[in-house]
Amino acid sequence: MAMKNKYARRSRISEGKVRELVRYFAADLTALQAATLSGLNRNTVNRFYRSLRERILVACEAQRPLFGIVEVDESFFGARRVKGRRGRGAYGKTVVFGIFERQGQVYTEIVPDCSRPTLQGIIRGRVDPSTDINSDGWRGYNGLVDLGYGHFRVDHSKDEFTNGTTHINGIEGFWGLAKVRLTKFKGLPRHTFHLHLKETEWRFNHRKADKYKILLRYLRQNPLS
Repeated sequence: MAMKNKYARRSRISEGKVRELVRYFAADLTALQAATLSGLNRNTVNRFYRSLRERILVACEAQRPLFGIVEVDESFFGARRVKGRRGRGAYGKTVVFGIFERQGQVYTEIVPDCSRPTLQGIIRGRVDPSTDINSDGWRGYNGLVDLGYGHFRVDHSKDEFTNGTTHINGIEGFWGLAKVRLTKFKGLPRHTFHLHLKETEWRFNHRKADKYKILLRYLRQNPLS
């Protein structure tokens, strides 16, 4: 008979095993590592991990607006750029837009393109109107001042990477961290990439917090079914 616990309804996993798996997840162990250590079937652990990532996704989407000084940039994840394809395109890649709040949080979103309507639509929804925005020279950021934001640029095309306090080093550093972390999964299918991306965002935003306790709170609020 399935043991009841406050973290998972109708689960065959005991409350103790749920806590054990949450601890492995919080420590950023892979599902294979967690299955080996826990003695559970890898498919069971994969389903459990996916459920945790779905709750993380909900928490990320409920994030407060970013403010102060933020940096914006796009990055490309996935297959290598196709030879002969040039420009701000991402043929064969997943395009991700990022907003980095200095001394604070980061927000990421998969986007269909790097056009002005796409990028500025996200900025308006995620960035407080009182904010100063730092970007590179991409034309997709033209018009931010008209929306009420302070806007300062660095011109990468002229090898300018900082201009006083104007730079996008924070978001570029996050891209590097994200790509290193995601390589350990040795290729992610498109239909689950967004969950791993948001998990990386969440881990960064909770870098100084007790992730284990936060995850248990998510499961108490919304138990696995």
